[in-house]
Amino acid sequence: MTMKIDGAKLRQLRYERFLNVGELADKAGLNAWTISRLESGDWPGGSRPATVRKLGQALEVDPHELLAEED
Repeated sequence: MTMKIDGAKLRQLRYERFLNVGELADKAGLNAWTISRLESGDWPGGSRPATVRKLGQALEVDPHELLAEED
């Protein structure tokens, strides 16, 4: 199962917390390259639930807030 992250929302939440890409990556236990690609929407196929959960925890939000709206 994969989930589509809203890259603009991810970037907005990161900015609101005054984090750069590297800092968010460290907090979430992910690669900075991954964060950059997610924010730019350059991540075909969606993300694993574990990735969404890690980002939600790092940003202190419900992981569902990071998900893109269904078309």
